[in-house]
Amino acid sequence: MDYVSALVPPVVMAAFFIGLVVTIVKSQGGPNKAKEDAAVDAAFARAESAKPATAPDAHSA
Repeated sequence: MDYVSALVPPVVMAAFFIGLVVTIVKSQGGPNKAKEDAAVDAAFARAESAKPATAPDAHSA
């Protein structure tokens, strides 16, 4: 029975990993894709607008 106790953890981890990959693949695209893309684009726009126009050069001082 030692072989059963040795095989259970990898089999359980593999099953959870396969479930995770399937969930990630299924959640890509779909009806919410445009909304998610718009949210990411808005976050990038906010990050770009928050950057200073000219960054001081540390080596010129």
